[in-house]
Amino acid sequence: MTILWNEFTPWASLAGGLLIGLSAALLIALLGRIAGISGITGALLQLPTWAAVSQWGWRLAFMVGMVAAPLIWQLFAPLPAMQMPSNPLLIIIAGLLVGFGTRLGSGCTSGHGVCGLSRLSLRSLAATLTFIATGAITVFVMRHVIA
Repeated sequence: MTILWNEFTPWASLAGGLLIGLSAALLIALLGRIAGISGITGALLQLPTWAAVSQWGWRLAFMVGMVAAPLIWQLFAPLPAMQMPSNPLLIIIAGLLVGFGTRLGSGCTSGHGVCGLSRLSLRSLAATLTFIATGAITVFVMRHVIA
């Protein structure tokens, strides 16, 4: 394995990790809610009920913050170049499979990996190990079996 030192960004990565941890800690400390992006987004996309509408404020603010973060980052440093090296149809299928998986697994990598593991949840440990194993198998198949 070769490290691309021009692409190595330890300080930006550390800052991003700290901001993710801080946002997850603040959300659970202030609102008692888990910062799982699939749950937050899913609740915003459901048909509105009174209970759901009363929760829209913080959910919408969280999503706006995620969209605004790279725009704010650009004030201090350039964003990395975006690349989509795959077929757009394959990207859409992958996105749909990820969405299906987050519903099947009762959460996403942020909910289980960041928040669940920090709460020592065995369910989140099993989910996170499944995410990692599935990702590794997918990369192996895509690079060495199909390609």
